[in-house]
Amino acid sequence: MSTNPRRPVRTALALAASSFALLLCTASPGAAAESPGQKIANALDKSPVYVDPSLSTAVDPAQQRKLAAQIRQTHLPIRVVLVPLVEGDSWDGEPQQLAEVVHDRMGGGPAILITLGTYHDDIDAGEWPNDAHQAMHAASAVSFQDDMEGAGLPRRIARAIEIIEAGTGDAEYEKATADLNGPSHEPRSPASEPQASASFPRILALALGPVLLLAATGLLLRRRARLRGELATPFALPRAVFAAARRADEAGLRDRAGEEVVRLGEEARAAQGDPAAIERALDAYAAAGTVLDRASGIPDLAGVFALIAEGRAALSGAPLTLPLCFFHPLHGPAARRIPWRPLGRREQLQVAACETCIRAIRTRRAPEVLTDRREGRPVPYFEVPAEQSLWAATGYGSLLTGDSLAGRVQRGEFTRTLT
Repeated sequence: MSTNPRRPVRTALALAASSFALLLCTASPGAAAESPGQKIANALDKSPVYVDPSLSTAVDPAQQRKLAAQIRQTHLPIRVVLVPLVEGDSWDGEPQQLAEVVHDRMGGGPAILITLGTYHDDIDAGEWPNDAHQAMHAASAVSFQDDMEGAGLPRRIARAIEIIEAGTGDAEYEKATADLNGPSHEPRSPASEPQASASFPRILALALGPVLLLAATGLLLRRRARLRGELATPFALPRAVFAAARRADEAGLRDRAGEEVVRLGEEARAAQGDPAAIERALDAYAAAGTVLDRASGIPDLAGVFALIAEGRAALSGAPLTLPLCFFHPLHGPAARRIPWRPLGRREQLQVAACETCIRAIRTRRAPEVLTDRREGRPVPYFEVPAEQSLWAATGYGSLLTGDSLAGRVQRGEFTRTLT
């Protein structure tokens, strides 16, 4: 039997539960009240590399010193923050939220923060200002490069730092993902998806959720409203909005969608600039209100967010924008378009997908898909006949060419598909 090169990372993460539990049980009341983000920011004043003790077997002190020396040689504001990310922790399991909070506690300013990614063997990067060194794509490229398959965490981080220093993140990412979902990369069905990788986060969340949620609540009440670097254009929806939306039930999702519709209307009415862009934003606002009023389930509420994103894109003035993730719009904005062939079909589509879904397809796993209920059972929303669902017909914007979701709603295509 071959040895799995990634086992040290998984083993280290498996120690996180016991380490955190011991820490929480033995900490004094004053220590327990300390902000986790401030603790990390303080540590980064001394070294550009912060590694949680539970991950010290994955990145040992000698490797930490080597990474710190590499960072200093770049003369770039790079920081590495490695802490376990699980649902229910101080960051809600979101690398973007961890990066936001730490950046905020560091006082803002130019920065590049490398963290663990959504999956425990991936890495992520946040950057302020956005794309100054193409850091996000540099970190993502490493996960797809063939020679990094099975590489340890220190090697992956070192490679990401090299790419960031070279400023070639976009090119490396395009090269590494050029063959995404070609004929030999058909996603597996959800039934065949291994479940072991998801078991540890669930167990750790159950063990630590109540305590860490209290800490997270206090932290989030105090934190400033700062957009993540990659979405730091005016009127953009921060990824934290989508993270919260995915966790909400239907009633909570409806409330959150209503808040964002109102906010879009206020921003559009107060906007200055291109009258045509403002008009498109107001059209999206009106269409989002129409869908929200008649929404009959989560797929329709996801459509409200897609329309809000369309309106915000118009106000941002960005020349090229992508819609929300085709596979699950509550994942947030897509990162790029990829070729994808629906299971059992010969035709290939170009769809906009988020980083998480791109990685799933790259590794021949089924991406998480938004489902709709048809005849009493859940099915992927895009398998609903197009004449019965505006979202299946448009892929929440991915399948549109020269048209808009707002325009489709204004022409009555949403109300026609209501059953």
